[in-house]
Amino acid sequence: MIPRDVDYSFDGIRMSGLLFDGRPGAATVVLLHDAFGLGGFSLDAADRYAAEGFTVFAADVWGDRRLPRDESEVGALIGSMVADRAAWLGRVGAAVDAARAQDAVDPERLALVGYCFGGSSALEYVRAGGRARAVAAIHPGLDLLDPDSSWVPSPGVEVLVCTGADDPMATPTQRERLQSALSAASADWLVELYSGTTHAFTNPRLARSPHPELFAYHPRSARRAWESTLRFLHDTFPTPADAEDGVTADAKEER
Repeated sequence: MIPRDVDYSFDGIRMSGLLFDGRPGAATVVLLHDAFGLGGFSLDAADRYAAEGFTVFAADVWGDRRLPRDESEVGALIGSMVADRAAWLGRVGAAVDAARAQDAVDPERLALVGYCFGGSSALEYVRAGGRARAVAAIHPGLDLLDPDSSWVPSPGVEVLVCTGADDPMATPTQRERLQSALSAASADWLVELYSGTTHAFTNPRLARSPHPELFAYHPRSARRAWESTLRFLHDTFPTPADAEDGVTADAKEER
């Protein structure tokens, strides 16, 4: 499947996303990349969702397809977003708007899916009132979320969070705060917690992590998160065939 470039902008910043057309009637995944930009790991993830039949809009949050080279550059970029949340959410919102403007996209069948920084971005966007039918955040940095603001998510939004029990960027206190906030906002949420798992556990490039106590690839947890995310998306957005049969993804799983 060959994606096509979709240029858009926010506050004078040029961004270049990628659109993968899905099967007719498919839901759309707006994929929010990790801190290292729209390349490598994030492109692999976009390919995988597209192979499952979803329409995929891979966002370019940093702009100009910027690919940070090291942790110091990543830290500066993330720090600039946390320091200016309006700009951060504006960039995410511009990607969502660009996705909704595509002919292949049904605005009512749209999910945000994000990994690491992208997961934080998806949660923060919905926390601030951004519209989306569903959000899947895989090993998000919960430490980046604004702890002082209440949640005002879209009516009926469904949220899945897949996180490691030992993730230093998603501590038990931060998880509890998130769950309480989602409940107070009447969101439909599910948090999956994987034992013996730290941050960025879906990224095979971290199989030899220099700091496994902070971030490391965990194949079993990665597989579980992938399967849970697909189940979540199919359950939230049944395919036409499922609708005709009256069968949900959960029902199929029980067979």
